[in-house]
Amino acid sequence: MRTYLSAAAIAAALPGAAPAQDVIDLSEIVVTAESVAVEATRTGATVTVVDQAELEATAEIRLTDYLARLPGVEVSPRGPLGTLAGITIRGASQNYVQVLVDGIDVTDPSGTQVAFDFGALTTGDISRIEVLRGTQSALYGSEAVGGVISITTRRPAEDGLRQSLAVEGGSYGTLRGSYGVTLKEGGFEAAATLSRIRTDGFSAADENDGNTEADGYEATRLSFSGAVVLDSGARIGLNGFAEDASGEYDELFPVSDGSPDERFESRSFGLRGFAEFSAGAIDHSFAVTRYRIERRNTGTTFFGPDDNTYTGARLGASYQGTLALGADARLSFGGDVTRESYDQTGSFGPGSGANTVTGIFAEYAVAPSDSVDITATLRYDDHSRFGGFATGRLAAAWQARPDLTFRASLASGFRAPSNYELFGPFGDPTLQPEESRTLDLGVEKRFADGSLVRATLFYSEVDNLIDFPFPYAQIPGTVRRKGLELEGDIRLSDRLRLAAAYTYTDAENPPLTAGNTWNSTFGRHDLSLGLAAEVTDRLRANLSAQLVADRQALPDYTVFNATVTYEVSDNAEAFLRIENLFDEQYQLREGYGTSDRAFYVGLRAKF
Repeated sequence: MRTYLSAAAIAAALPGAAPAQDVIDLSEIVVTAESVAVEATRTGATVTVVDQAELEATAEIRLTDYLARLPGVEVSPRGPLGTLAGITIRGASQNYVQVLVDGIDVTDPSGTQVAFDFGALTTGDISRIEVLRGTQSALYGSEAVGGVISITTRRPAEDGLRQSLAVEGGSYGTLRGSYGVTLKEGGFEAAATLSRIRTDGFSAADENDGNTEADGYEATRLSFSGAVVLDSGARIGLNGFAEDASGEYDELFPVSDGSPDERFESRSFGLRGFAEFSAGAIDHSFAVTRYRIERRNTGTTFFGPDDNTYTGARLGASYQGTLALGADARLSFGGDVTRESYDQTGSFGPGSGANTVTGIFAEYAVAPSDSVDITATLRYDDHSRFGGFATGRLAAAWQARPDLTFRASLASGFRAPSNYELFGPFGDPTLQPEESRTLDLGVEKRFADGSLVRATLFYSEVDNLIDFPFPYAQIPGTVRRKGLELEGDIRLSDRLRLAAAYTYTDAENPPLTAGNTWNSTFGRHDLSLGLAAEVTDRLRANLSAQLVADRQALPDYTVFNATVTYEVSDNAEAFLRIENLFDEQYQLREGYGTSDRAFYVGLRAKF
């Protein structure tokens, strides 16, 4: 994958940018790895980028189905689309992963642990994903211990008014549709996508264990963005989303559909306003964000009747300044303040809590030679309950040759207890923050035909782990993860491409951990293969396979998916997707079911 930027954009984003030219062909540009956008070969961070074309090639509905095949990533859904789904990065579960949608932190402040539920997120309005692995608290503050997933929704790709339409239907009574529109004229751009999905689903509790009640789901989502460049050169904009969803799930302890009355309703929205301008030698950026989610669960659980409402809110403001220090260095600095609150009412009893975190940071990037880039980041956060925490990251990239990059990063981080962990029905107000450290060492080789291979060794550890042996408690000892990530994108021919990812993860847990927080259900070995073929000028096929082996509590599994896409016209294409091609019977989380062989057909058009 290649990215083309104008020289002006490069100068704004990169220290020591090349002399002005009309267009410069760069390698991939990443925006999460440092405080400004950087060329992928010039950062020591470990990051994987997925674009819209790659998502459309597989035509998968759930984003987790694609993420699961990326290096270092595993998913743990509790049933079909709409049910709760966790994610791990190098064994660190979702409450250690910062998730951003168009710059909005969408982790749920009302959750038992502040985390994002991937179970309902579809690919319909996504144009780009960046997965940044390793501790990133120096850049993103608390929670970003395992990594950061940054999602960008659809943006204008060319001038003028453009529209897109997609419809799909298939197994389990699934129907999905979306309509998108983008507009770009001069210094103005805007985009919006409206999507709707409905499915009857299958039993969240595995049907192979005698559970027969299907758990359905439906949701409507609107995402939008807009920005304008003023005569002064300043750029201001607004983006956001709103979603209304409802569905069914199955009870716990044990996992079953014995009382088929469990339902949930969820409403969420996010907004972000920003302003970017230059004054003197400094580029300034201001942003204000707002996120709110309200969830209601009803039914019967192990603890008795369940009718509970959870409300979480987050309000944040941030500033960043960037100063070029000569041709080969830059200094970025700034601060942010975030207030989170949670409230619970219902049959499990009341609960509430709030906290404010104020942070300041500085990042110094320097290129001491044409082939070496070094970035040092320091951050200090003041938590309204726990006081101050200092975190840091040192990252370096060395281009030994134009096609060969070595990288390394060393970072520290922390995670403060959630308000629920402190003040919820099963909380402990004496809990203290967790502290973490990570080390990455990697190498990347690129080839003239666009192929590349990467290898990364990683090590991470966490002290003062918070887990749920019941109630929440601090676990003595240190949790450690270490392993190897291999990633390749190989052009076998002009019409054939092989994508591969392998992750080896070795875990060392204190004896009292319940296996919830630093997940112990991931596989020691995780291999994904994808073969993309242009059969003819109009017909394309994509076959993927994933093998996960040596899991602590569950058997190994291998699952295949296939997609065939045909260009009906220059502006429209039809596709057929087959999930679980060979009807593998497996579980991603103990007791919960996965899809049998399923068929979906759809049509996408742009005009």
